Amino acid sequence: MIYRDFQGMKLSALGFGAMRLPVIDGDDGRIDEAAALRMVDTAMKSGVNYYDTAWGYHGENSELVMGKALARYPRDSFYVATKFPGYDAANWGKVEEIFERQLEKLGVDHFDFYLFHNVCEMNIDAYLDDGKYGIYSYLIKQKRNGRIRHLGFSCHGAMPVLKRFLDAYGKDMEFCQLQLNYLDWTFQGGRDKVALLDQWNIPVWVMEPLRGGRLAHLAPQYEAELKALRPDEDIPVWAFRFLQSIPSVTMILSGMSNEEQLEKNLATFADDRKLTDAEMKALMGVADRMLSVGTVPCTACHYCVSHCPQGLDIPHLIALYNEHAYTGGGFIAPMALSALPEDKRPQACLACRSCEQVCPQQIKISEVMADFSAKLG
Repeated sequence: MIYRDFQGMKLSALGFGAMRLPVIDGDDGRIDEAAALRMVDTAMKSGVNYYDTAWGYHGENSELVMGKALARYPRDSFYVATKFPGYDAANWGKVEEIFERQLEKLGVDHFDFYLFHNVCEMNIDAYLDDGKYGIYSYLIKQKRNGRIRHLGFSCHGAMPVLKRFLDAYGKDMEFCQLQLNYLDWTFQGGRDKVALLDQWNIPVWVMEPLRGGRLAHLAPQYEAELKALRPDEDIPVWAFRFLQSIPSVTMILSGMSNEEQLEKNLATFADDRKLTDAEMKALMGVADRMLSVGTVPCTACHYCVSHCPQGLDIPHLIALYNEHAYTGGGFIAPMALSALPEDKRPQACLACRSCEQVCPQQIKISEVMADFSAKLG
């Protein structure tokens, strides 16, 4: 197992993500407890010492099962991470109640790592309104009391959200968990987010390294191109080697649903085989071609914005459209749009085509907005 240094600790570079544990009859709320415990045993035996769960995973059952699994081992043999579920507005005023319950569910007296969960457009104001909700003050208090050893946050929001959070709380954040992979390095602005975190000296924890399994299998032409460079490595391994090649990345979380996935990941993380410059260039070329299918080639020049009578942030809306279209749905675009006033959403487009007259890429913006509205229902 590869290990990374973090504040005098040796963390396994592979973290055990407990969002996709084995389940019974396809029911996400019914974890196959025996199978999950066997997987934790395999991970512990192979040197994995970081276990990541959260309040909402598996219908609020993930923390319970992980608590049972880890209780069978000495407390100093593992690090456990969980999160305050600020993605749900109903939780904003319940930070103490939820925190105490999480300690009970996991059967521990402290959390090694604790996160503000999913900092994004729809909750950034609540997270920053410490006078009203007191989330930040409570978690800082728990850190001072030793019930949180390391405090960080996860973020699905765009750069402006990340900047606001860091400007407010960055001095107290020890790590940041990002959706990062070789597609989102450009697609979700991963490169720029990592650069910003580097400025704050905040190391990166990675979620969705395989983008929900999308990078486990590629189109035949892309697989052939990568296999020619590394014949001995499977396609999913490229996603992990890419992340191993980014100096800022300390922890790579993988949500594994069965022993086979776990064993393959353990084999990958037995070696640290960073990509060469030529391999990185080839992989980025594959990513660019993958992203060119079904997305709109907006360069965010903003010429369109000055000609929109509705004042829509068209580049931002197109970026969300691309995410939604490429992913085939998902929560990111609806989540970001929910934070916008109704008169700034795609549905507010008048189809006047004023923006299209000045678009250097000749994008049919009105048609994109109409399609986005239709996709959103």
